[in-house]
Formats: sequence, C-alpha cells, structure tokens
Amino acid sequence: MAMGPLPSQRHRGRRAPMAEINVTPMVDVMLVLLIIFMVTAPLLNAGVPIELPDSRAAALDQTPDKPVQLSLDDQGRIFLDEQEIPLAALPERLSALSQRGAPGGPQVYLRADRALDYGRVMLVMGELNHAGLRKISLVTTGNADGEAAQ
Repeated sequence: MAMGPLPSQRHRGRRAPMAEINVTPMVDVMLVLLIIFMVTAPLLNAGVPIELPDSRAAALDQTPDKPVQLSLDDQGRIFLDEQEIPLAALPERLSALSQRGAPGGPQVYLRADRALDYGRVMLVMGELNHAGLRKISLVTTGNADGEAAQ
C-alpha cells in the first residue's frame, strides 16, 4: 500500500485561513467601558446638596440650551450654577442673565431646600421676576403619589 505525502509536508509555509472571530478582546474592552461609566455616572449630579420637596407635577421637556441653576440650601445661601453669591449681588447677576438669549431670558431652574423658609424662596422669585426672567421652573423630586416623604 502506497501512502501519499503527509499534509504538513504538502502545505509547508501556508496556513489555512481562520474561520472564526475571536471576540474575547472586544468583550474585555466593553467590560472596562461599563466599569468606567458605572463609576462616573454618580459624579454627574448637581453640586449643591439640598433636599428637594415632592410634587405631583410632570417632568418638563428638556431644551437644547443649558438652563441656569439657582439653588438655595437649607441655611438660605444662594448658589448660581454652583457658585455662591450674596443676596446683595443677586439682582445685578440676574439682570446680566436676562440680557442673554431669547426674550424672557434663559430657562431658570429654581431649587430650594424643603426646610427653607417660604419667604426666602419668594424673595428670590421676586428678584427673578424683577430682572425680567420669565422662564422659571421649580425643581422637585417628583413623588407621584402626592404624599410628602417622611
């Protein structure tokens, strides 16, 4: 019985094309990206820690322009986009804001701590109105059942 040449001798130096794709490196990269997003997502919250009240109102549609965040913490300090400003400087800063953008000024999100005195919030809202800012939204936690969280 005669035997032919061995397969390794016939195709010396040539390899057969690989018919499958190795997905392990792609899975490794995706897992690393997932971990990065899981770590950075909690850091994207607002910078001033306040406890918002509950409301039954629906969420607002998001606009492409970046809204102005006006925050009042539980001690009554005023923050304009995470920068603390004194009450005396508030009218001047709000007048400058009303000059930019569309008529009525930019969208203003007013965030006030639930423990804050109602008169303090109304004082800030009066300054917003006096400056000509008409697009004001009060930010709440959005509790749908309408009962305040205890």
